[in-house]
Amino acid sequence: MADSWLSKFPKMDRADLLEIRKSLDGAFRDFSREYGDEIESFFSPLLDFLIWFEKLLVQSPWWAVLIVITAMVYLASRSWKLSLGVVVSFLLIGYFGMWEDTMRTLSIITVCTLLAIILGVPIGIFMARSDRTQSAVTPILDVMQTMPAFVYLIPVVMLLGIGKVPGVIAVVIYAIPPVIRLTNLGIRLVDKEVLEAATAYGANKMQRLLGVQLPLAAPTIMAGINQTIMMALGMVVIASMIGVKGLGQPVLKSITNQYFTLGLFNGLAIVALAIIFDRASQAYAKRSQKHLQDGHNV
Repeated sequence: MADSWLSKFPKMDRADLLEIRKSLDGAFRDFSREYGDEIESFFSPLLDFLIWFEKLLVQSPWWAVLIVITAMVYLASRSWKLSLGVVVSFLLIGYFGMWEDTMRTLSIITVCTLLAIILGVPIGIFMARSDRTQSAVTPILDVMQTMPAFVYLIPVVMLLGIGKVPGVIAVVIYAIPPVIRLTNLGIRLVDKEVLEAATAYGANKMQRLLGVQLPLAAPTIMAGINQTIMMALGMVVIASMIGVKGLGQPVLKSITNQYFTLGLFNGLAIVALAIIFDRASQAYAKRSQKHLQDGHNV
């Protein structure tokens, strides 16, 4: 029964399939050889910024970095318990000799998150404003979220080799879909009556976007940023395969050499960063939402 059903479709010869694959591989190789230098020079400012930011975190006194991180977490969360947890976590990270790797990971995650926000929020805004754009971008996001993470490494390595920039590009591509989706969703969920009231007061499209839609959608957008950070941290170990230094490289080394404690401690350091980012961003989102609700009640 199955054979008769399959026989209705034209069979592709294995040689034809192999030829198609060879053609695609050859075209991509030719593209990388032709434009690889231009692409590399385009990303050179990003590489310079990454190197500068990493040196800033690694070479600064540990106590100064700890004070700044703790202050930022407290300003975001207004929680002294979370701030105390940050201090304890980073002191333990330093005690177990993982400070430099943690700072390198922190620099990569920070830059990747900023890039994801800069690129993702405008795309989400365009999707919210146009159903046609949403229908075109949504399948691309579906593919990006279901594609195995290792696959992202192949094209960036072929184009740019190994190093920081290919790792950042792979992490951003892997982690950007949530912030795009939730920016689109947050803006679409804004009450139409509120927008009509803003229009009645004479607000134009840009004023409605900046003064009404984005502030009301901020909690949803923050949830997307939170998910993006979590996905970026999850990509750190995979990105270490193409030369991204940080906590991922010791984990990779522990896998290949069966060093249980090395992998465990560095894995726990990644978990600590994830929890800190997660709690701080969630607390900030809740505070901003409460502030908006109090403003509406007034």
